[in-house]
Amino acid sequence: MRAIRITALIGLLLFAGAALAAHHVNGTWILSVDLGGGQGGDATFVLQEGEDGVLTGTYSGAVGTAEVTGKVNGNEVEFSFTSDQAGAVSYKGTVDGDTMEGTCTYGDLGSGTFKGKKKSES
Repeated sequence: MRAIRITALIGLLLFAGAALAAHHVNGTWILSVDLGGGQGGDATFVLQEGEDGVLTGTYSGAVGTAEVTGKVNGNEVEFSFTSDQAGAVSYKGTVDGDTMEGTCTYGDLGSGTFKGKKKSES
């Protein structure tokens, strides 16, 4: 009987750990964008991963504010928004713990790279 309880507890802990790891993108991210030629700057994203890896959130940065949509698949992440200043903006990258990096396209402003960290929850 005791072995069954221990096995059930271990299963529950593994399930809970997997559920928490599945939403590792949730939170506020400060990403430094480099579009070359001195263009870029910091962008703030507040991201929330829902069911089936659907990503929603908000952007604020050099080209204003916008609603963000995207997807998460394991440690790979893609998200985008539309800006009056830049047009279609998209990010594609990877997440490793509290670090995210990859490539981005800022419509008419050009393409480049980004790297940043998740803001710690205090």
